Amino acid sequence: MTIPTGNALYFDGVTSARHKVTVELAPHALVIRAADGSMIEEWPYPRLKHLSAPDHVFRIGLRRHPLLARLEIGDTAFAHEIDLLAPDIDRTGASARRDRRQAIVWACLAAVALVLSAIYGVPHIADRLGPVVPRGFEQRVGVATNAQVRAMLDKGPASRPFECGVADVEKAGQAALNKLIAQLEAAADIRTPLTVAVVRRAEANAIALPGGYVYVFQGLIDKADNVDELAAVIAHEIGHVANRDGMRAVLQGAGLSFLFGMMLGDFVGGGAVVLAAKTILQSAYSRDVESAADRFGVRVMLTLGADARALGRFLERIAGKAPESFGVLLEHPAAKERAAAINAIAPPQSRGVRLLEPAEWAALKRICAGYRT
Repeated sequence: MTIPTGNALYFDGVTSARHKVTVELAPHALVIRAADGSMIEEWPYPRLKHLSAPDHVFRIGLRRHPLLARLEIGDTAFAHEIDLLAPDIDRTGASARRDRRQAIVWACLAAVALVLSAIYGVPHIADRLGPVVPRGFEQRVGVATNAQVRAMLDKGPASRPFECGVADVEKAGQAALNKLIAQLEAAADIRTPLTVAVVRRAEANAIALPGGYVYVFQGLIDKADNVDELAAVIAHEIGHVANRDGMRAVLQGAGLSFLFGMMLGDFVGGGAVVLAAKTILQSAYSRDVESAADRFGVRVMLTLGADARALGRFLERIAGKAPESFGVLLEHPAAKERAAAINAIAPPQSRGVRLLEPAEWAALKRICAGYRT
């Protein structure tokens, strides 16, 4: 089958230089190739977005692109082909009208929420609103909250990357982490795409933010005896993502200021997101919320055929130790009780599927070795 191709101008998002490229419309993604035929990028159709441009130019970008790259296409027939393949591109204006209607509905819901808060209180409202917040809205909140959390956590020297896995000695560990996360994400089968990073923090902890952001602290990897223990903790955090606990925490922590922002369209500004980030870092979830995430993690580990009791074993081992700031015991109270509950629902390991090879686990343990903590 011949793959349709067309010419375009590519802007890499770093410089203002124009690059003449060839665009291929592959079955699942738009492939951008340089003049010599080498592939520059591959953009999945569901992530394409239409950008404002003069009438004679069809300009598109990629959602969650780190460098804000874009393409400009002058051939209207070829642009129409991309229109047909990309579900979220609509130049008729229907999408914009739908977005405006959704904004009006959300403004009304926010107004109602403000009234109800005077009667029932913000925590009660957050429990009701958290599960029904549109995922696109949660993603935008996640981006804003993530920026604040990174600023609060990254206290190292400017010369040292906050995320592990970037130095040459760390890249094998990053590859092992990517392999592990791919298995966990497939087994979890959740709608929210995950963005998982190991960061240079000495505490034995992991946190999940709205929008699928998960941070694993270096101290957690240091204290994990094997890959199943690490996988079980991450599966637990994926449970928080799936249950949208981070969104509820944001609504509860930011309170009325966040709800006012929702109504006015400024939910990522001011002090609301700062309060939300502090809430996620400093507050413990309730036992019911933690138990639900534990059960989710057990299901993920069972689906993988890995040790479903690994999280309980890890909690039992650290339960007698004094918790550190932002540590596992602070975020996850009643460790011994939770371990007992996990062991009650998780059968003893039977198949013993190996999630990583021994060399890969050894590399993952060194994922932060390029820089001192």
